[in-house]
Amino acid sequence: MSLKVAVVFGGKSTEHEISIISAIQAIGYINREKYEVIPVYATKNSDFYVGEDIDKIEEYKNIPNLLKKSQQVVWIKEGDKVNLYRFPMKKFGNNIISSVDIVFPIVHGTNVEDGVLQGYFQTLGLPVAGCDVLSSAVGMNKYVMKTVLKDNGIPVLDCKCFTWKDYENIDSIIEKVEKNFSYPVIVKPLNLGSSIGISKASNREQLIDALDLAFEFTRKILVEPAVEKLKEINCSVLGDYEEAEASECEEPVNSDEILSFEDKYISGAKGSAKGANGGSKGMASLKRKIPADITDEQRTKIRTMAVEAFKCLGCSGVSRIDFMIDESNGNIYLNEINTIPGSLSFYLWEPLGKKYSNLLDDILQLTLKADRESHKVVYTFESNVLDGIKLGGGTKGSKM
Repeated sequence: MSLKVAVVFGGKSTEHEISIISAIQAIGYINREKYEVIPVYATKNSDFYVGEDIDKIEEYKNIPNLLKKSQQVVWIKEGDKVNLYRFPMKKFGNNIISSVDIVFPIVHGTNVEDGVLQGYFQTLGLPVAGCDVLSSAVGMNKYVMKTVLKDNGIPVLDCKCFTWKDYENIDSIIEKVEKNFSYPVIVKPLNLGSSIGISKASNREQLIDALDLAFEFTRKILVEPAVEKLKEINCSVLGDYEEAEASECEEPVNSDEILSFEDKYISGAKGSAKGANGGSKGMASLKRKIPADITDEQRTKIRTMAVEAFKCLGCSGVSRIDFMIDESNGNIYLNEINTIPGSLSFYLWEPLGKKYSNLLDDILQLTLKADRESHKVVYTFESNVLDGIKLGGGTKGSKM
């Protein structure tokens, strides 16, 4: 009997549309002999829908029309099973659309990739593919991620973190930035991906503009020194806390000083860059060099560092880790981790002989392994502490 895998995508995120591309592409490559796939689209209002056309990329040109011919659903736990129920429910007849064995979230950005969605499904008792709540949250928060990695000896650039409250006195931010760093600097939202809200500032005027832009998208931002002679290198990691392996390295070819949203998803998606079911290849269509134009020593160091960081952050499934090489001195820095990478980084595994369908199967098998291990852990503790409780007066024989 095939396992029922709900591939969830979309959601309330600035990277909503990119999630649609990544998920529909993956859906076309999941092994249907082993898994029954249930595509589940989450709207920007966090409503869930299923339907015959939910996995067709061309339908997303008119989302309101797609929703009209699709069925809204809710997740309901019943005993040891989780079922998708039609919503609103019919008074008569069966309202169960399908049961679900595994959730495979292929989502990007705040509110979905950062542990929020993972936590929701975990409370339902569903095995969730990929990173757990903690590693998802740490991976999304660039400041926390840098702190954890730095504490474990993995090189990252120094940075300063600022909030909306700090932004009320922008002169204070400027003063602290100029005190700690020389221009140019990079300003970026604390918890966004796909290069949204990121810009480079070479002077005070540009810094003000960069701060204005970043704070449009988030309540917290980072400022860090810019690597002027920069070479960007990306590497994917597959595995879990016990065993993990690194993919081939790639070197993105950007049209600007910073790899932009347009570089990643728009300029490269034109022409013949098509994936499964006629969908854009997303990150797979980006202009890139694979293997990256780096020395064997640099390749080994980056791949080793990628696996170390993956395990250090407690990741599972597949992630993409982005590095920066300062070509003026050869220093290598870990820039950020993408716990659910665009296109799930399949293009980084193909050069090593791993097909996309095999990569997806590996992710799902790691999910089942983690679920088996979770059943060995005790999550409840029986006690009689409530027997003698008196609100406002403490418990019998104790002080509260």
